Amino acid sequence: MNTPKRYLITAALPYANGLKHIGHLAGAYLPADIYVRYLKAQKRDVVFVCGSDEHGTAIPIQATKEGTTAQAIIDKYHPIIEQNFKDLGIAFDIYHRTSDPLHHETASDFFKNLEAKGDLETKTTEQYFDEAANTFLADRYIKGTCPSCGHNEAYGDQCEKCGKTLSPEELINPVSTLSGKAPIKKETTHWYLPLNRHEEFLRDWILKDHAHDWRAAVVGQCKSWIEGGLQPRAVTRDLDWGIKVPVKGGEGKVLYVWFDAPIGYISATKQWALNNNKDWAPYWNDKETKLVHFIGKDNIVFHCIIFPVMLKLNGHILPENVPANEFMNLEGDKMSTSKGWSIEMDDYINKWIKKENGGPALADSLRFYLTAIAPESKDSEFTWKGFQESVNGELVSIFANFVNRTWVLMHKLCNSKVPKIHTEFLDSEDLALAQSVKDTTDKVTALLEQYKFREAQFEVINLARIGNQYMQKKEPWILAKNIDTDPTAQAKIDNCMHGCLQLCANLAILVNPFLPFTAQKMCHLMKVVDRMLDWENAGKFDLLKVGYTLRAPELLFRKIEDEEIEAELAQLQANLKAKKITMENTIPTEAANTETTGTLKPEIVFDDFGKIDLRVGTIVEAKKVEKADKLLELLVDLGFEQRTILSGIAMHFKPEDIVGKQVTIVANLAPRKMRGIESKGMILMAEDAAGKLYFVSPSEAIAAGSSIA
Repeated sequence: MNTPKRYLITAALPYANGLKHIGHLAGAYLPADIYVRYLKAQKRDVVFVCGSDEHGTAIPIQATKEGTTAQAIIDKYHPIIEQNFKDLGIAFDIYHRTSDPLHHETASDFFKNLEAKGDLETKTTEQYFDEAANTFLADRYIKGTCPSCGHNEAYGDQCEKCGKTLSPEELINPVSTLSGKAPIKKETTHWYLPLNRHEEFLRDWILKDHAHDWRAAVVGQCKSWIEGGLQPRAVTRDLDWGIKVPVKGGEGKVLYVWFDAPIGYISATKQWALNNNKDWAPYWNDKETKLVHFIGKDNIVFHCIIFPVMLKLNGHILPENVPANEFMNLEGDKMSTSKGWSIEMDDYINKWIKKENGGPALADSLRFYLTAIAPESKDSEFTWKGFQESVNGELVSIFANFVNRTWVLMHKLCNSKVPKIHTEFLDSEDLALAQSVKDTTDKVTALLEQYKFREAQFEVINLARIGNQYMQKKEPWILAKNIDTDPTAQAKIDNCMHGCLQLCANLAILVNPFLPFTAQKMCHLMKVVDRMLDWENAGKFDLLKVGYTLRAPELLFRKIEDEEIEAELAQLQANLKAKKITMENTIPTEAANTETTGTLKPEIVFDDFGKIDLRVGTIVEAKKVEKADKLLELLVDLGFEQRTILSGIAMHFKPEDIVGKQVTIVANLAPRKMRGIESKGMILMAEDAAGKLYFVSPSEAIAAGSSIA
């Protein structure tokens, strides 16, 4: 494949409605940064764009929570997010914002062009309307009871308790979050992008042209959407906050955020071009440009189906690849800022990088671990113990240890200078070391080109491991003891240290995309300029000139201590508890604690109840689920069979205390897999106003499997 003339790399625009967590960092921004740093080291023409997504309902909702305006929210969070990225080494060429006038102009022109060509269509439908607030309601402004799990605080787009995707029409007893009143249905007219017209194009482009070079999960999700039949998608909505619909009939309407946000890549490129006296157009219109979108899997439909249709209709190039990552969980559960179960980038920066004994090395420590566990093909999990083991076991004990040993021995045994090579004493191990550098360079290059960042980083660390093994075999410190009696000793020491120093120079080049602060520090130790980090130098074994004096050794990384990890784990639990208390205190009185206030869930008929098969079971085994603080794995005897049931009661009961307990279970509930374990049923529990749980049990012993009428 020919090398593209230029590259345009995008990372998903983060919502400027709050702090972003390390799961976001691992999903889109870190892999994009690694790829861009590699391309720039290759001296490719590349532009890396991103920016804050400042429209959509998430912004005014956050403004309501904080008692301020939508504009104040984006002005608060945009600079924090931008600085967080900088502190963690994410080097965008521009970090723009969708509230900028240039973006408003670009998105408006995009819409007007599609509308003028007949590529959009209008439809009148009935949508929820709040009469008290005199406004149509976006999905997030509607709450009700989830039809799947019965949670009475589900939103119109999703139930945050069971995770089911919803539409407002599916909610039981929907109410407006603005007024608390039940909404009515009212007609409204909107513009739609008729995706159904473009099924054949998408089928050919994705399922034929990119079936083998895109990630399987991306192709699979696209295939599911296409084969399910694409429907017209609204591109406008009734809101005050956003880009005003720029055509007749658009009064009181704005562009839907999913339509507006990806156009932000184009407006950001325009602003970059203005800032650098460049022409933006080739980056979006020239077929010799390679466009790559880095996203999380929740953005696949927008970047692989909807935005490509928009780009095609507006005459722009299409993405060559969309390397979407899966999700990264945290200590056994899904990351969620709203639930307090996350690690914000800002929090990590303040606690690890900016504190004493921190610094940029701790930014690279996080980058390293997130790449090592990157969710490239399946969901992964961040644990603080894993972070500690990865940093201490690989960065400190392998990579930094090799560099430090090399520097210490070079200063001690070679007069602080790069020693010369004595060719007459070179052996097979010396030659093998040089070959390992070339082989690793080839492997890392190929893996980076394929977006396999986990494997690429592993190969870099493995090269340092090879260096450690080489040094152990050569034992220059032993040779030094025999200099007075062995005339070949110094020559062998020189050859060993020369090889180790050249390997270190190559490590700096190869590690630069992953750990940029570390690469800079290594350049400082070697007293070389940044040009040495150019990829064309990787694999060479003459990067450091003979006789050149190098700086004194400095540690690249420090160990992570047990006390630091224990503090982080305690903080996680404290955050979770504090967020739960906050949420409980903000639930409207009429919706709070239905069990104790007497407010009942929606009425059902006898036939609904008759579908539920309630049985008495006896817990015969109980144990904690590994890496899941809340879950117990129970083996329940139903008389006619024994079943595995997972229950989120681990914070309330010790496993050994509930063995032998008789409980009530929903026996005909569809099986559900959690943490890789299939749960076949549900234990019924009662919860009092203080949050204490009680088993729903028979008053006296009864045969296991007995029905509850």
